[in-house]
Amino acid sequence: MTSASSPTATIMDPYGQKVKMEDVNERLENVSSPEPEFQFTKDFGFLPIPRHLRYDPSKPPHFGIALNIAFGFASTFIVANLYYCQPLLIQLSIAFNVTYSEVSRIPTLVQAGYATGLVLISPLGDLLRRRQLILLIVAISACLTVGLAVTSSLIVFEVLSFLVGVLTVTPQILIPLAADLAPEKRRASAISVVLSGLLFGILIARVLAGVIAEFVSWRVVYYFAIGVQVLVLVGSYFMLPDYPSKNKDLTYVHILWTMAKFAATEPILIQACLINMASSACFSNFWVTLTFLLGGPPYHYSTLVIGLFGLVGMAGVAMGPIVGHIIDRLIPWYASLVGITMLLVFQAIQTGAGGISVAAVIVAAFGLDIFRQMLQVSLTTAVFGISTSARSRLNAVSILAIFIGQVMGTSVGTHVFVNFGWRAGAALSMGFYGWQLFVLLARGPHCKRYTWFGYEGGLEARKSVVQGRERLEEEQEGKREVANGGQEEKASPNPSENTAAGNAHHEDRASLHTGDETSKNTSTASVRGVPDTEVAEEKPLVCFTIS
Repeated sequence: MTSASSPTATIMDPYGQKVKMEDVNERLENVSSPEPEFQFTKDFGFLPIPRHLRYDPSKPPHFGIALNIAFGFASTFIVANLYYCQPLLIQLSIAFNVTYSEVSRIPTLVQAGYATGLVLISPLGDLLRRRQLILLIVAISACLTVGLAVTSSLIVFEVLSFLVGVLTVTPQILIPLAADLAPEKRRASAISVVLSGLLFGILIARVLAGVIAEFVSWRVVYYFAIGVQVLVLVGSYFMLPDYPSKNKDLTYVHILWTMAKFAATEPILIQACLINMASSACFSNFWVTLTFLLGGPPYHYSTLVIGLFGLVGMAGVAMGPIVGHIIDRLIPWYASLVGITMLLVFQAIQTGAGGISVAAVIVAAFGLDIFRQMLQVSLTTAVFGISTSARSRLNAVSILAIFIGQVMGTSVGTHVFVNFGWRAGAALSMGFYGWQLFVLLARGPHCKRYTWFGYEGGLEARKSVVQGRERLEEEQEGKREVANGGQEEKASPNPSENTAAGNAHHEDRASLHTGDETSKNTSTASVRGVPDTEVAEEKPLVCFTIS
């Protein structure tokens, strides 16, 4: 008998053919140790990806606290690009020697560019590798900001402002990426940290720009913007893990088409958009008209003191991680219900005493920021549950609704405040909050995906209980299938039919439980260049006769 380790060792396969033992060992190694999926080693074909950030399906990237905070930091100083110009309009009118009405076009153009980017760029997160996409748009945005800092032409400044707005969508790519990378039990917490960074950017940009421009040139504001964007770019290169594109079979046109389709056919998304639109209108109404309220009687505060109220909003935003932790334990619908109810309470305080006591304004500002964030995170979590492969598109539709709400709240809220007073403006927000509550209650917490109105599936609020119930139902369904298979065997009078039925049943059960493994093996075989049929119909190898 020849040793199995001998170079001449052979075996007999089931078809009577001799096969070399070394060929058998090689094949067994291929089956037991499949090669990993293809790894990208470079960005843009020339920029090396740090080895620990390359995508490896056997070792998914770890989404820890440090990376989550980095996502929030990037969101803060990228979204700030949209708001630096607002406190600088007087200085810009002097620098460009134009009227106030001419420079007032700048904030409008920046916001119009942002809306364009939401529609045309942020959906690319479902089509392209997001690490590469983020590096590209941050780099281009930083380069364009150089132009904003040095130009002496209003027209050039306006064009560049629009283009920077188009590219300021990095947070809307990071939020779906955070949802993909974070484990399910921490998903809402991860989203809340990134969203907190975004809201910090909205609040802090005006403060920073105003303070910097007060002591030095307005151009220094944009030099600062260049510096933090370069910092985000470098941080993204060294910290952002590579992640494969999720829809390689789709085209850009199809991505845009499906985004429009989602906006018309997904009840959960439409419900979230209607609520987000009204909630965003309330948020904008409060913060825009707060300047008029505090600058007039009975307060007569200076611009500096009014700006400090932004710190109250920041304190509310800082509660975001705690809010996310709570949402992770609830069905998102109930977190939205708590958020809207508390927003009604704090808005009632503002409606009753906002023009009488500054303490009421402080309490309202703090509470409205906390529960506005809770509402947005819970709605985003629910929307991301619709489809894991379409999160960037779903997020783009949701953020577009928020943007529309901001425009609506700013224009309508200012008109009502100027013409009818502070209490009428606060009452307008009360009406919007009532509308949000109506929209939420029209569709229950456990409705199926395409149920538009009503309640089904009970009213359980705890996510762990619902998940445990779903697992129990799956187990019971499996037991019923096994029992049905046994009854079919007893019912068949022909033993051969019993055997055939039993085999067929067990094959069906095996295919149900091992479908994921089969697909993994199939994809692995495809990567190795082995035809799919070799994995699906692999010939038995081990029927050994050593000669």
